[in-house]
This record gives sequence, C-alpha cells and structure tokens, in this order.
Amino acid sequence: MRIVLQRCQKGSVTVNEEVVGQINRGFLLLVGFQKGDTKQACEWLAEKIVHLRVFEDEDGKMNRSLLDEGGSILSVSQFTLYGDCRKGRRPNFMDAAKPEDAEILYHYFNEILKEKGVQVETGIFGAMMDVSLINDGPVTLILEKGQ
Repeated sequence: MRIVLQRCQKGSVTVNEEVVGQINRGFLLLVGFQKGDTKQACEWLAEKIVHLRVFEDEDGKMNRSLLDEGGSILSVSQFTLYGDCRKGRRPNFMDAAKPEDAEILYHYFNEILKEKGVQVETGIFGAMMDVSLINDGPVTLILEKGQ
C-alpha cells in the first residue's frame, strides 16, 4: 500500500463537473494498493497518518498532528502509484491490486480513518477525477506499508 500525502489548505475532487468531495485544512491522500495488500496495512497507515506531526505548533515546529488540528482528509484512489516505469515508455501496472480487491481495501481504509475521529471526503473509485488542492508548505510525504 502506497500513499502520497500532501498537507493542504483546501482540496477538492470533481467528477463529471460535479464536486464529489472537498475539504479545508488537512491532508490530500493519493491512495494506491498493491497485489497482496491487507486490511492490516490499511489500519497501520491510518494510525500513522492521523498521528503524523506535520503541522506547526506556536513555535513554528512540526509538532502537531491532524487530530490536534481538527483537520480533514480528502482520500483519492490512485492505482497509478504502482506504475513501473523502469522499462520502456509505457508504465506497467502489473503490481497494482486488481480493481475489485483495491476497492474493498480503499473503502475499508477510509472507514478506519473515520473511526479515528477524522472527517473523510473521497473521490469515486475508478472514475476519471479532477483533483485540486492548495498545497500547504509544501509538505508532501510518501508512505508505504508492504505485505
């Protein structure tokens, strides 16, 4: 499981010219699944994400978490995170989870985040989406949890 996390001032996802998810201060997560990923990986990353100290405290140091800030999450499924570009000119997506498996894990991951007390907005799994954000910092991290 691989996630690109971007701290943002605001973010939104649009499908067919309709906003389907939007947040203010928080994280935009691009979420990808690999063959063999598990619910345990979802749980581990959800716990890590809500407690990451990447928001500034009163001294300007990154000491505050998403939970401390009362921030939100905009979670967007992103199978292309497992695109292998080492050979040729077309990405190979053989390591990405099958869509039916990834969709189950994606919804599970979002539910775990909600159970941790975070407002979670999403895109639509498998849809063509326009994703917008105002990156804050910028702060961008790549998080992974293998099998």
